[in-house]
Amino acid sequence: MTAGTGGWTPAISPSGGPLYLQIVEAIEAGLENGSLREGDRLPPQRALADAIGVDFTTVTRAYAEARRRNLIDAVTGRGSFVAPRRDPAAPPLDLSMNIPPAPKGVRLAELVARGVAEISARSNLDLLMSYHPGAGSSAERAAGAAWLRRTLGTVDPERVLVAAGAQSAIAAILSGATGPDAAVLCEPMVYPGLLSAAAQFGLAAIAVETDADGMRPDSLQAAMRARQGARFVYLNPAIANPTAATMPEARRRAIADVVVRHGLTIIEDDPYSPLAQDAPQAFATLAPATTFHVATVSKCLTPGLRIAFVVAPDAASRERLANALRAVSLMAPPLMSALVCGWIRDGVAADLLAGVRAEAEARQSLARAALPAAIAHPSGLHLWLPLTGGWDRHGLAERARRHGLAVTPSDAFRAGGPAVEAVRVSLGAVPERARLAAALETLAAILAAGPKALRDVV
Repeated sequence: MTAGTGGWTPAISPSGGPLYLQIVEAIEAGLENGSLREGDRLPPQRALADAIGVDFTTVTRAYAEARRRNLIDAVTGRGSFVAPRRDPAAPPLDLSMNIPPAPKGVRLAELVARGVAEISARSNLDLLMSYHPGAGSSAERAAGAAWLRRTLGTVDPERVLVAAGAQSAIAAILSGATGPDAAVLCEPMVYPGLLSAAAQFGLAAIAVETDADGMRPDSLQAAMRARQGARFVYLNPAIANPTAATMPEARRRAIADVVVRHGLTIIEDDPYSPLAQDAPQAFATLAPATTFHVATVSKCLTPGLRIAFVVAPDAASRERLANALRAVSLMAPPLMSALVCGWIRDGVAADLLAGVRAEAEARQSLARAALPAAIAHPSGLHLWLPLTGGWDRHGLAERARRHGLAVTPSDAFRAGGPAVEAVRVSLGAVPERARLAAALETLAAILAAGPKALRDVV
């Protein structure tokens, strides 16, 4: 046989089992013994059928099975080729998980170890390892108010609660919605945690139409009239997950006016404003009497820190939320909370945030070079990639998977409305910039090749 010339011919036997599987096994054997190498072109299907004396459909079935096993690729108009080899046990490069990248030059393990040592020196660890009812000590709430100052200005610590991450806080807030028609209004593409929390409490997530500036005030009013039981409006207004859009201030004021006039409550999920720096005025300052502001540190420092600070509209709502948090998660982990609050007081959190922002900006620069059509914020952790050229979201996700990449199709974020042909590409989970750049270039090459690139040639 002559690999790479189209002259490869497998040996098959009438007594060797299904003929199409013998062809597949011959490809596998060729890869093992070196007679087939990455990039070698296999014979056209009809030529191979004639050469080994089998039906054309047998070869078609064999090549299809070989593609399913990631043994070969096909390029329309050129033929079938031996696919790049990958360790089947190796996990794909993760472009699907939205986490902050580790700042360059920062050893997070050392920061944590030093922080815990300082806590041990100045605190009673036995007390920290016990139950702590309530939604944060006065010192923790003061630290939370200090963390929120860059986004909200001066905040009364009495309005601040400490929660075990944003997901716990959102679930606790939604738990207050009751009634057969209860619902939460949101944008059509929304944080999946909101959808899972709403489903857990039997709440409908009602999609409200958007435009380039985000949720439309007229559509919000229409949704309120159509769903009288709606009590909450969920908004992720800065570097939104997944669309990467930031709602401008004029639209925020218009939405706040509608919500206040109709007596609803805003859940402002705001993990990314500390990264953005240029985010417009928050809903918690535009409509403080009707907004729960949720700010997690997991999305701008490190995901292992399951701590979120929540600003409640008033004392009564704060007490109700404190009770709901106890029911949902009992308490924020005291040692973790002590670490985060210590970092805030000592300036470590601000330094770590600046490092994450700088790394995110460097990665966004790589992404702009590879995927210029994507929608992104210069300091964001992800980008939103609308698909063109005949691509569909599932086809791209599957093609990416075959090349060792994981991306997230739009279905994970869909609250309602028509299906959207787009994927979210996250930039923080791949540890090294060089590997991320290679992954983005691979994704760009997949897109450029087009959705028909790997179909069999007949």
